[in-house]
Amino acid sequence: MMIKYICKLSNTDLFCKNGYQTVDLWNSTIFKSTFWTKRKQQLLTIPHFFQDEALDLFYISLMVFYVDCKVSRSGYPDRWTREFAIDMPVLKKNAWDANKALLESTLNFLTGDRWHFSFRERPYYIEGEANFKKSLHRYRNTRKIQDTDTFCMLSGGLDSFIGAINLLVAQKQPIFVGNYNGGKGVSVYQGKVIDSLVSHFDYARKHFFQFYASPSSANENTTRSRSFMFFAHAILLATGMGHQVNLCIPENGVISLNVPLTIHRAGSLSTRTTHPYYLGLLQKIMDNMGVQVKMYNPFQFKTKGEMIVECADLDFLKKNIHWTMSCSHPDLGRWRGESASNHCGVCLPCSIRRAAIHKAQIQDTSIYRDEYYQDEEASINLKSYRLGLSQKCDPYFAIQKNGPIYDSRDKYAALYQRGRQELLDFLKTIS
Repeated sequence: MMIKYICKLSNTDLFCKNGYQTVDLWNSTIFKSTFWTKRKQQLLTIPHFFQDEALDLFYISLMVFYVDCKVSRSGYPDRWTREFAIDMPVLKKNAWDANKALLESTLNFLTGDRWHFSFRERPYYIEGEANFKKSLHRYRNTRKIQDTDTFCMLSGGLDSFIGAINLLVAQKQPIFVGNYNGGKGVSVYQGKVIDSLVSHFDYARKHFFQFYASPSSANENTTRSRSFMFFAHAILLATGMGHQVNLCIPENGVISLNVPLTIHRAGSLSTRTTHPYYLGLLQKIMDNMGVQVKMYNPFQFKTKGEMIVECADLDFLKKNIHWTMSCSHPDLGRWRGESASNHCGVCLPCSIRRAAIHKAQIQDTSIYRDEYYQDEEASINLKSYRLGLSQKCDPYFAIQKNGPIYDSRDKYAALYQRGRQELLDFLKTIS
């Protein structure tokens, strides 16, 4: 069953289509986004107005995230694959028509659904854009701009924290972009990470952008499309530099590949948010659209443990590692009445984190809800991890399980084996 949507970005859009539901993305009671409204003075440090194609990509990402959150997978025969048709207002219709198939293929791979797009022209400028453009002109002689050729995603996780440290030690003068939605867990840890970086490196807070974006309610929590929206925020900001920008996406290569290290992790729930094939497709969209942003992952061939060991300021990392969040469900404890969001300690991201810290032989000051996999579900996880890791596998075949790998197969295969060993060494310490 295909569900059809018309996206509207302003209350003056009267477009309609038989059989399509309307989504008023401009209405904050339906979808809340703080891009144009949060810390407006900080946004004015961006030198130029944003590129049309990047604006289109940004709104497409919001609409995709809305649909991804609203439609439950449980009602479909395989309890996963949904099918959507979206009619989207854009500034560059001809360019998007030419890249329609590429956009659909990118999202099909990322979310595991079937996406169909049609595009219609929209006018310049809707409310948020118009207000920002006016402010750029009004404060043209007084605003203090920041210019850089380096942007970096900052999620509040351990990998992005290490990426930020390395860039600041190298004096790259990056602009950091964070995005959160849902519970308070992610935003709290993002804030702690930012505070520590600002203090230690004496790096001005104006360089850190944080945005909230989420529908008012959700029926599906897999939300594979979150990274698409996350990146689109940074890409949009980066086009305001007016020149080529490098966008750093710090993620350990094991999670980036997200090969099922265990039988418990096999199947559709294995995500593709930074998979090299997905990032390659997204980069091709930007290249075709003339968006001057180049994405790169400096840790594509590193395990998480190797990232820690090779961190450019290991002493600082050791003192602040507990402020980073790796858990796949950090707000679970709050739902159970706990006062703060903490790591569960037993999900695969938590286990890989703990294995990495064990490899680096540093003290882990993080709080874990279950350190010894004692809960019934945690015990099942532990047995599954051990069983999966005990089985022999062909690394060249394994690295293709979650998506095609066309280049550097030897390096990816070696990475996969080191990642398995890193986790296995840690699990041996759990009795």
